[in-house]
Amino acid sequence: MLVYGRNVLEEYLKKTEKVRKIIFQEGFRDENLKSSIEKLNIPVEFRSKNELDRFAKGVHQGVILEVEDYQYVPLFDLLSKEENSILVILDHIEDPHNLGAIIRTCEAAKVDGIILPKDRSASINATVMKTSVGTIENLKIAQVTNLSKTIDTLKKEGYWIVGTAMDGKDFRSIDYHGKIALIIGNEGKGMGRLVRESCDFVASIPMYGKVNSLNASVSFGIMIYEVLRQTR
Repeated sequence: MLVYGRNVLEEYLKKTEKVRKIIFQEGFRDENLKSSIEKLNIPVEFRSKNELDRFAKGVHQGVILEVEDYQYVPLFDLLSKEENSILVILDHIEDPHNLGAIIRTCEAAKVDGIILPKDRSASINATVMKTSVGTIENLKIAQVTNLSKTIDTLKKEGYWIVGTAMDGKDFRSIDYHGKIALIIGNEGKGMGRLVRESCDFVASIPMYGKVNSLNASVSFGIMIYEVLRQTR
């Protein structure tokens, strides 16, 4: 897989075993960075800007990395016995920029893992990597075939399921103590019917202006820090 951007490079230099090759744009001037990479014995190439532009679908900042494909983990690797464990379920988030932004916030909040459906959902690609500024390598992410069955498994493991929607309870009125799985729904449709019916609580963020909803990654950021405020 090809990923790109200087922040992504800095994160991967902490896990050099996953880097197969680094491609710099001709004329790349950060001599300290190049010197550090030479000491790590990572293969390096220099290509023209036009070649890098063809490789990358976004702003590459003069550096592209060839790395191992991201390795998802089994669901059971995410389960925790800790009292205040937090998992995040993304119910068919389709925009890779939203997924990357949510992953970045998950890493900042130190959640225990993320659960994605295998179908009709953004998956881990270069755009997600760049938007997450490489923090994805610090998180465990599981892909599952059926979210409803996954939620049933989490309930059996003692997790409370908190969904998000426009017509739920004020998110500040919910008690988040205990093991929590927080669900963020699709950008346009929200949570699916079966997923919503599986929730123990449905939380809403009050809207005071004319806008009646927030971007998925913004909503998640507000929600997760209320969870942290109460529990950590």
